[in-house]
Amino acid sequence: MNPLHPNLSGRVAFITGGSRGIGKALALRLAREGADVAIAAKSEQSTEKLPGSIHETAELVRTEGRRALPIVCDVRDEKSVEAAVARTADTFGRIDIAIHNAGALWWQPVADTPVKRFDLMMSVNVRAAYLTAYFALPIMKRQKWGHLLGFTPPIVAKGMPGKAAYMASKLGIAHVYMGLAEEVRADNIAANVLWPRTIIESQASINWGMLDRSQWRTPEIVCDAAMAIFAQEPGTYSGKQLIDEEVLSQVADINDFDRYWCLGKPPEKPMYIDGWF
Repeated sequence: MNPLHPNLSGRVAFITGGSRGIGKALALRLAREGADVAIAAKSEQSTEKLPGSIHETAELVRTEGRRALPIVCDVRDEKSVEAAVARTADTFGRIDIAIHNAGALWWQPVADTPVKRFDLMMSVNVRAAYLTAYFALPIMKRQKWGHLLGFTPPIVAKGMPGKAAYMASKLGIAHVYMGLAEEVRADNIAANVLWPRTIIESQASINWGMLDRSQWRTPEIVCDAAMAIFAQEPGTYSGKQLIDEEVLSQVADINDFDRYWCLGKPPEKPMYIDGWF
């Protein structure tokens, strides 16, 4: 089996933040590999500032010949996440892959980070990742098969000035999922976290002015890395803090990443964000 193209026929994926960017790209890629997809996000309508919606993503999934379920979901709300997971299971009969892709970003010193901004990041990042896993777990345990995936840099010990609050909310995901991996390994459920080595083209990179497009890669590299993860038997590939390049090199034997750059070639001096943390 090609690890970039796992057979996901009969599988069901649940994705938070699937109305645009990486989440949308993942939804479409999962559909192309055979999965039915539930898209859980707040955006019901596309806007100029935030183009994309759960309904647009769902329609694109259907054009791939798969079933789609758009769900209005506020990942900060426990009941909203619980209801979204339950509706997915009721509609499709199972959940095999649960991806927490929704995220909140704020890169400022602590003195310039209002408490409400800190609370937002904690709610959307680590707490929502916890909720997604918490409500998907009973379903996966009954199946004895499941992949949980969160997005965060690997755990580091050094201080990160200007990103302290953000990283507290992101690295919390890694701590939760690494502990969870050992708790559910015997149930054949994997819990892993993934992070890109470079900035990925998305609404976040556009709105926050993260360098320029010459320094960005397309979401395809994250999708390929995620497929390589989902191609593995859950109980044998879990508890890992992964960088997209590492996954592709180790699992898919890909070591040339030039095709993933947005401009089709690497910049003269690539800025790798895994070095920022």
